[in-house]
Amino acid sequence: MDTQTLTDKIKWKALELGYVRCGITTADDFPDFKAILQSRTHYGFFYGGNDNPPILAGASPKTIDPQAKSIISLIYSYGNIDFPEQLIDVIGRCYQARCYSPPANTVNGQRLELFRAFLKELGINELGPYWLPDRAIAVRSGVATYGKNNLIYADEYGSFIIATSVLVDVELAYDSPKENVRPCPDSCTRCIDACPTGAITGPGDLNPDRCILRNQFSPDALIFEDVFDLIGTRIHGCDACQVACPRNHHALKQTHVKDPLLERIAAEFSLEKLLFCDDDYYDKVVHPIMYNYISDVDLFRRNAAIAMGNSGDASYIPALERAVEEGSESVRAHALRALEKLRSSQAAGQA
Repeated sequence: MDTQTLTDKIKWKALELGYVRCGITTADDFPDFKAILQSRTHYGFFYGGNDNPPILAGASPKTIDPQAKSIISLIYSYGNIDFPEQLIDVIGRCYQARCYSPPANTVNGQRLELFRAFLKELGINELGPYWLPDRAIAVRSGVATYGKNNLIYADEYGSFIIATSVLVDVELAYDSPKENVRPCPDSCTRCIDACPTGAITGPGDLNPDRCILRNQFSPDALIFEDVFDLIGTRIHGCDACQVACPRNHHALKQTHVKDPLLERIAAEFSLEKLLFCDDDYYDKVVHPIMYNYISDVDLFRRNAAIAMGNSGDASYIPALERAVEEGSESVRAHALRALEKLRSSQAAGQA
């Protein structure tokens, strides 16, 4: 089978399985990505505290695996879901959609497994698993462009997409990046201005220490106090920059379909229940949409306390008082701080 025919079969299969874009690039190095990653101090925290994170090695695919010839970039869109109002400012959309690094025993996980099985049928070997720079791969393969918010965009689907990379041992027909890989207007800074914690410091620049997500799953207690004050009621992820971005207006206005599981989870969800999360609540409500990043259930309890304190809702005071008595050291510390905020706000309102 010639290279172009093989490539066409791969792209058709990707669309058949529900991906909205499929591009292919070489396994050559990604020097620009390497330079950006190396410039971000503390970025290794996202990879287990490793100052030399594996994704840095993944930016040189042929070095980590001499058999590497091509990288397939798969783009999945989740922007057509009608995300419940109760969850929208609490949990990031991509986590609600259950499509970011999905386990193999889920529908979204099986999509990737079916694609891998198809490659095997064609005699193509997937290499790895390796940490790969998915966004840089998507841009170089022509299926996405960058935004100033460090995310990638796929035309009408906006940034509500997930990119997955598959490193293989055969040469395929390669795509080219778009002529303008960051088509944001020079004058637009809406995503930067919308970042609650000021983590986006400029077009394509990020301060990891101020990233909401980094602080949400950091085991450290009360280290980044000013950031915690700005997290609001978010407990897992943040979409502020995406909602503010004009390039997402079309995606936000498209027809949305309700997700029955999300509707059930939204009906069951509350910060108070999360504050005292037990195994049953975790299995039914938390893990199905928040299986990424946080493996210690106590971090969810802590994040719930932070969100309560930032909510301005004095009705949370009794639950937080209980958490001060019953919680772990971290939960108690954050519940106490949340209480101080709510009581101060309540006193100011009564003055």
